[in-house]
Amino acid sequence: MKYVITGALGHIGSSLIRELSIWKPDCKIIMIDNMSAQRYCSLFNLPKLANYKFIEADVGTINLSDIFKDSDAVFHLAAITNAAGSFARAKEIESNNFSCTQKVANACLDQKIPLVYLSSTSVYGTSKDTVDENCTQEELQPQSPYAETKLKEEKLIQELVERDLKAVILRFGTIFGTSPGMRFHTAVNKFCWQASIGEPLSVWKTAYHQLRPYLDLKDAIKAFKFILENSLFDGETYNVLTGNYSVKIITDIIKKTIPNIRIELVEARIMNQLSYEVLDFKFRQKGFLPEGDIERGIKETLALLNIHN
Repeated sequence: MKYVITGALGHIGSSLIRELSIWKPDCKIIMIDNMSAQRYCSLFNLPKLANYKFIEADVGTINLSDIFKDSDAVFHLAAITNAAGSFARAKEIESNNFSCTQKVANACLDQKIPLVYLSSTSVYGTSKDTVDENCTQEELQPQSPYAETKLKEEKLIQELVERDLKAVILRFGTIFGTSPGMRFHTAVNKFCWQASIGEPLSVWKTAYHQLRPYLDLKDAIKAFKFILENSLFDGETYNVLTGNYSVKIITDIIKKTIPNIRIELVEARIMNQLSYEVLDFKFRQKGFLPEGDIERGIKETLALLNIHN
């Protein structure tokens, strides 16, 4: 068996490449990453259960035909991320992320390879109390160039599904939890980092009591395994999350370990004033049950840092 992971050394990919070797011993795992974040540590101490090959390259510039040949599935995780930071890089993100997804999806279509495409719940910016995958385009209100590009990529995938691409679109909540290639630019991990070094937690002024979807990395990896085990390449879009939490819930958990943390309210370009919950009933109805835990994930992250004052 053979699997290809783009963006293989990132927060999610660095965990997936290890778990794949457990699910599929002796499989071949092709890891593609352009090393823009220089996460060499993601390649340290890889399990010996699988046959690994690392390709340092940009997905948008390499020939994917030979790389994808005879693959059992492709996990497309490569992207320039960070919704809040995407305003200053809107054209770059639009060009890079969409063109890479287009290239990967077309290569999968040409070679009849199933595709797992990773989208984001950041495509939601609704004024409704709850939201799910049945939202109309009018109800979707993406709040950043990153999220707008994700919707454009989703549309591309859906169009190729009409041409017999086998694919699944997963809208992941904001990731938390530890991995070899983890980053600290999204809410939970950023707050853990700031608390650990004695800095105030920088919270968007509008966000303290807003509910938003979060996903334990363990549940993210479990979702990938669920897709493979059930061959769930049905062309559908699924929300995947551990739960909906507010910043207050997250900071209250951090306070249990670091009681004297301070909150600093900051301005942000993403200024959706309303709170909403993302529903994941559709994926649950397929049989997937998240088992992650926000409190455990925060405690594990703080323990890994172990540098708090």
